[in-house]
Amino acid sequence: MSNYVPRLKKVYTEQIMPELKKEFNYSSVMQIPRLKKVVVSMGVGVALTNRKLLDAAVTDLETITGQKAVKTKARKSIANFKLREGNEIGAMVTLRGARMYEFLDRFINVALPRVKDFRGVNPNGFDGRGNYSVGITEQIIFPEIDFDKIERISGLNVNVVTSAETDQEARSLLAKFGMPFRK
Repeated sequence: MSNYVPRLKKVYTEQIMPELKKEFNYSSVMQIPRLKKVVVSMGVGVALTNRKLLDAAVTDLETITGQKAVKTKARKSIANFKLREGNEIGAMVTLRGARMYEFLDRFINVALPRVKDFRGVNPNGFDGRGNYSVGITEQIIFPEIDFDKIERISGLNVNVVTSAETDQEARSLLAKFGMPFRK
């Protein structure tokens, strides 16, 4: 297992890096954009009334990513939402290294095509600094999730953090990984 290299990482080093270096005329290999981390998060606002839903969300995230999820807490109180600072209202997982490449591979090639009426992901999900965010409305698009065992269908966010300095570089990187951007 120690010498295992994820498929996407191999594709990145053998094909994508030379293409990006040529496309953007980088003088050094270190300038080429690369994936830093992928953060998968789930907001469970109804966890205020039903604690089991938060645990179910944590379990779903752990099943999807293969890594332990962390419960996230509210940063400030909002009276209209009956929210107190410190209440647990979500869960997240930060993936790096081999797990990140494996998750991205499954996300792009298996999960996204299973979305109903899928025409591609929004090309405007970049933040101006080379990071990409996409929201998924149902966690059941992942084959690891057993439809019969889920408590409630809920959405999740996938944030891809890259070392790219511009959105154009990041879009090119993700497109070469196979991210299906909407035309």
